[in-house]
Amino acid sequence: MTRLLRLSAFAAVVVAVLLVGAYFFSDPLLRAVGVSFDRGDPGETDLVLPAGYRANVYASGLRNPRFMDVAPDGTLFVAEPGAQRVVALPDGDGDGRADKIVEVGTDYDAAHSLAFAGDGSLLVAGSGTLYRLTLDEERAEVAREDILDYAGSGQHSTRTVAVAPDGSLLLSHGSSCNVCWEEDEERATIISAPAEGGEWRVLMRGLRNAVGVAIDPATGAAWATNNGRDLMGDDLPPETLYRVVDGADAGWPRCHAGDVVDPDLGAEPDPVTGLRGCEGVVAPDAEFQAHMAPLGITFWDDGAVIAFHGSWNRSEKVGYEVWWLPWDDGPTVPPVTLIGGFLDPATGDTTGRPAGVIVGADGALYVSDDKAGFIYRVTSGACSRGERAGEACQARDHPADG
Repeated sequence: MTRLLRLSAFAAVVVAVLLVGAYFFSDPLLRAVGVSFDRGDPGETDLVLPAGYRANVYASGLRNPRFMDVAPDGTLFVAEPGAQRVVALPDGDGDGRADKIVEVGTDYDAAHSLAFAGDGSLLVAGSGTLYRLTLDEERAEVAREDILDYAGSGQHSTRTVAVAPDGSLLLSHGSSCNVCWEEDEERATIISAPAEGGEWRVLMRGLRNAVGVAIDPATGAAWATNNGRDLMGDDLPPETLYRVVDGADAGWPRCHAGDVVDPDLGAEPDPVTGLRGCEGVVAPDAEFQAHMAPLGITFWDDGAVIAFHGSWNRSEKVGYEVWWLPWDDGPTVPPVTLIGGFLDPATGDTTGRPAGVIVGADGALYVSDDKAGFIYRVTSGACSRGERAGEACQARDHPADG
């Protein structure tokens, strides 16, 4: 086993060196080995939307804006790991554009997600620590408490926090590697903790990198997007969407997407369960093209909305879009593209990469672009602040009709 690990490490170094060289000297060479890195100058994207939908820039000039949440007073908050801070983006005059960028606080351990708890405090998920913030009337941090600690190093360092209907906390915790047996039990899982923090437990395991976690407001069920392993070719394994089920095992690293046995570890017994291959794993509720990188998920316009960050481990780029999934306590029919335009299929260049999605207090959909630093605001049909219950909003075009 030690010799195998050494050979694997050596091979990984060789591949990394070749990829770095190819990145700078030969795009065709990269595609030949199944790699197409993100390229193109960042900038404002002319979003492609279904008929009847509209979009505008809500905020700009941010550094790597990721996941968002809405405060009890309706203000949009954003984790900005590129600037090592959290910001608030108030829209006091209701014109659909942020009035200013308010710095809430800094140094949250590269936090990429946040969520408001039932008591109005702000939870900020750092790489190795979950913080609870008390804010003043100006939306600035006045007190900070570390309420949960967990493993923070390794390949997948983003952590996503969500608040369950009973007030308990859910936290997605990605794997430390592409494919391996983990030493830390919280790796490749979603963990659960009481509202006050403290002790956590594994809720669902076998999720390689469940970046997006959201609660369906209609049922209270938690859902998670999951990024599959790399280096199995252009089309394997599929990216996935799971209902978060207590005690369930999604299979990683021995199995992917419910029925794809891992070529490296599938024959070995799981150190926790003793099972091999795809024995005892739950099937995903939806599958997507491999390497699309599903990140943020929210529920809007009678469906689920997922941001696909875009591929690197594929000869031809995929993703770089926001999809809408028809929904009834789970996806009902195939998804449709809600927002495009980030990727130029002719050149393979991109202007941005969608990362986070959230529904604002005004009923609009907000989308973060962590490459170009924008937050976009998308409305459906004639909907605008205060209109979502009106006849114009009822008569709007639907994504599936666009």
